[in-house]
Amino acid sequence: MHSHKNQSFFKRLRFALAGLREAIRSEHSLRFHAAAFACVIIALCIFRPEPIWWALAALASALVIMAELFNTAVEHLIDHLHPHAHPRIGIVKDFAAAAVLMSVLGALGIAAAFIVQELTR
Repeated sequence: MHSHKNQSFFKRLRFALAGLREAIRSEHSLRFHAAAFACVIIALCIFRPEPIWWALAALASALVIMAELFNTAVEHLIDHLHPHAHPRIGIVKDFAAAAVLMSVLGALGIAAAFIVQELTR
């Protein structure tokens, strides 16, 4: 186990990238969100919208992936600390999954606004 406290920026960056790599490797839903982000980038390259749409897409995508990473971290921690199912543990996992859902709904709202703008041009 390694402590992240008082490490250099580059060591902490390596820890973060290792976590991202592992999450993408092991979590189906995170691979799905990463693929969706790639599709968003392709769509932006095709439509070439104003910079604000790039910023909104980047922010929304980052929030979805961030929520999924927190959800994954919570699930792994809970499964490690409490390997046996308990109703209160289940609700904590549900809360984390709800956070992912809310971030996805926000991203879909931005996508809908973009599509409406493109269709009304």
